[in-house]
Amino acid sequence: MLRCVNIRNASIAPILCVSLAFSLACSDSAPNASRAASPSTLSRSDATAAEPASHTAVSKPKAPAQRQEKPLPAFSGFTLEGQRLSIASLIGKRLLLFFFNPEVPDAPIIADAVTRISNLRGKQNFQIIGIATGSKHQTAVDFAKEHGIDYPVLDDSQVEIANRLGLRQPLALLGVDSEGYVIFGVPAYAGGEQKAAFAIESQLREALRLPPIDTGSEPVLGSRPAAPAVSGEILDSEASFSLIEHRGEAVILIFFLHTCPHCHETLKFFQTALAEMPADKRPYLLGVEITGKSGAVRQSLQDEGLDFFPVIFDVPGTIRESYGVFGAVPDTFFIDAQGRIAARVKGWRADVDEHLARMRMAKLAGAPIPMLLRKSGFTGNDACGVCHELEHETWLFSQHAGAYDTLVRHGKTGDPECVSCHVVGFGQHGGFESAAPTAALEGVGCESCHGRGGPHLSPDFVKDGNYASACATCHNPEHSLGFEYATFRPRISHAANAHVINLSVPERQKLLAELGVPRDVLPTNASYVGSAACQSCHESEHATWTASPHARAFETLARAGEDQNADCQKCHTTGFGRAGGFAGEAAATSGVDLAQVGCESCHGPGGNHVGEAATKIATIVSLGDKCDSCVILQICGACHDDVNDPGFEFEVLDKIEKQRHGTIEPGTGQPLPPTAGANSRTISRSNSRTTSRTTSRTTADPIHVVAIGGPGIDRALGHAFELLDERR
Repeated sequence: MLRCVNIRNASIAPILCVSLAFSLACSDSAPNASRAASPSTLSRSDATAAEPASHTAVSKPKAPAQRQEKPLPAFSGFTLEGQRLSIASLIGKRLLLFFFNPEVPDAPIIADAVTRISNLRGKQNFQIIGIATGSKHQTAVDFAKEHGIDYPVLDDSQVEIANRLGLRQPLALLGVDSEGYVIFGVPAYAGGEQKAAFAIESQLREALRLPPIDTGSEPVLGSRPAAPAVSGEILDSEASFSLIEHRGEAVILIFFLHTCPHCHETLKFFQTALAEMPADKRPYLLGVEITGKSGAVRQSLQDEGLDFFPVIFDVPGTIRESYGVFGAVPDTFFIDAQGRIAARVKGWRADVDEHLARMRMAKLAGAPIPMLLRKSGFTGNDACGVCHELEHETWLFSQHAGAYDTLVRHGKTGDPECVSCHVVGFGQHGGFESAAPTAALEGVGCESCHGRGGPHLSPDFVKDGNYASACATCHNPEHSLGFEYATFRPRISHAANAHVINLSVPERQKLLAELGVPRDVLPTNASYVGSAACQSCHESEHATWTASPHARAFETLARAGEDQNADCQKCHTTGFGRAGGFAGEAAATSGVDLAQVGCESCHGPGGNHVGEAATKIATIVSLGDKCDSCVILQICGACHDDVNDPGFEFEVLDKIEKQRHGTIEPGTGQPLPPTAGANSRTISRSNSRTTSRTTSRTTADPIHVVAIGGPGIDRALGHAFELLDERR
């Protein structure tokens, strides 16, 4: 049967969880289908009636909502190389599980798609595990070699693992988050081997939040690409359509399936919204139906009362391919009068997309833009960006824009303390809840700094342009070491970064890649004194450090013959080039105490801290009360970067535990219990949560997944997700 999927731009997770089982079918039970048809909106005249937001609530943590997804049942086995692998050992890292029978005809297509993203595992902090099921061991070995599989593959020739999970098909792709919950499955795509592999890869990238494939048909980093040419015969008309002939007017292009209820919902919205606009300001709506069954399409549109717009067909799939429509429908493109793609909406959620579509249509048509902000709750960045294009584009080039994706990569989306500062309105009414229902509020967005609804709804949120109090809700000593409002604000200032709008797409991408380069966060107003000066007061800590690799860092340079290399010395000594710090050359022998990664490498220079008359408080950086993932990673990342220690940022918690020597419970500021001494291994709060979940999960109900499969992917209908029942 034909299946379609209702998804949201930043996450396809909502399409899967239906009554704790998984289904890709459009149905009334799907989460998005049950959404209210009318969004809560606010007109210009009502704008001042809303309650103003407050600064203090922005970072207030709250307990995470009860998970609706299923936990992955624990299983283990031997890889094709004979190594034992337990899935429980991988909790804490995002997983992509690829179940395949190498003898099934479609297996190579999916394997090739998975292989194309395998090189991103380290940088994006996820792991791929293959499960070769229902085939001989040697057949699986040969298949893995032929398709360049470089990730672990479990031998499930007896189908024990697949049966444990209740899988009904020989091919399946499952996504598992860092907490061990199954959050997505990727649907099938039909249309030939090359197109199918490309489509599956595209969907995997979206689901795993990997850099997307640039099809050239979607706005990227504020750019508006030219809309590919579209032409075809119009259903039940002697006329034809050509996009070029409509240059000078706005066009809305919607790819749809005539049996898809979400497509019907979207079309009904446009039917109403377009009728409300003046005829001379009304964008031209064109539908591209993906099956080519003219009789069925005609009857379906008539039955639904949706035969109000021209429809063309794309049987060979050339139009869909040119627009990069490899996923679910509906897929809607807003094209401006210059023939450029201004916006793209994958799927449809009435509570989010209806008000955005009204604003976008008015903007494209040159009509007054209605201010459709939520009467209660937060509206999201996209709505702000319709009117404030420059500000929205410059925001895209800040670390604020990718703040939530950082949590995804680090497996912290279940930690309310972390989430509170990486999204909009967490803990407040109508604020971020989870990535599924509130994807529009991901990242540190407009309303994080300007208040709910910005100055329109929260005129007193920021006074006299001073955002210091708003910044301080998250940029506090526990989470943001060395934060200085005066020097940091220009980094996210819209005016200071207005030059990005004149950059080419490659230049914008380069600028984006340079974000997040480690900065020096330790104090610079004191001299270095060496680790020996710390020993008298911190004897147990000093003893622990002495036994650590940090204390022998310079020796590794000598063994490698790089002890005179200044670039290497910077990270293998203490205070390199600073007052009182390692001076290079002969200092390796004359300043032995600095020829190592010493106490001050992590805690800052101690010149103002040592001595009988010195002020002890606030003259050295105490790390026991700081956030491991935020502050300590900033310090470590200066040397443990992608060039010298790739993947370190995702292992920082484990690394810290191996050499922890403090006397304060991490993240609490409270002293350790009396029994804790040097070398005590205090597991951080976030690790404790993960550990408890891992050890307590031993079994679960079967996960029934309608996933990739179906005989003859190349003969199914276009981009509809045809999952044939006869294979079950």
